[in-house]
Amino acid sequence: MSPRKTTSQELTREIILQKARTTFVEKGFQQVSMRSIAKLLGCSHGAIYYHFKNKAELFYAIVEEDFSKLNYWLEETIQGSEDDSTKLYNVLIRFIEFGLNHQSQYEIMFLVRNTEVDSLSQEAANYSYQKFAQAVQSLAKKKLEIIDVWSAFIALHGFVSHYRGYVDNFEEAKLAAKSHVNFILKGLNG
Repeated sequence: MSPRKTTSQELTREIILQKARTTFVEKGFQQVSMRSIAKLLGCSHGAIYYHFKNKAELFYAIVEEDFSKLNYWLEETIQGSEDDSTKLYNVLIRFIEFGLNHQSQYEIMFLVRNTEVDSLSQEAANYSYQKFAQAVQSLAKKKLEIIDVWSAFIALHGFVSHYRGYVDNFEEAKLAAKSHVNFILKGLNG
């Protein structure tokens, strides 16, 4: 048996988040315990409790971190020097790119459902969706209805959900993604 890590200083928050993310994706939220994560990390479960008060808080930290990355990508795209039409195209294509290049994160963000954490993760999801909706609304050629923006989001989500697990990354679905985004833009600008 390998010796356990004894101090919480050896076990960083980032290491815990990385191992927990993988474990949640592989086994599902219900099948994972703080003890099982600790066992994988070779430490006591108390060392994990030093960083997170419970499994739901750990899961939420993962979700919040992932949504922050997506929000950063969207902000970065909006701040670009391109014209609004190009920025809108890039917002849509980058959403797909994020989803396919970060499939395990995307799954946790949008596909894992559990009543214990839904209210927590829903807050982060709503904030991210608001940023997405504001970007689409401000970059579109015409005033869009709320349902139009929601439909565009669902179309992007459907694309990522469909290709997730069938491709390893965005590059493998790039041509289909570009075609899909152009189709969505016709609906938004038409």
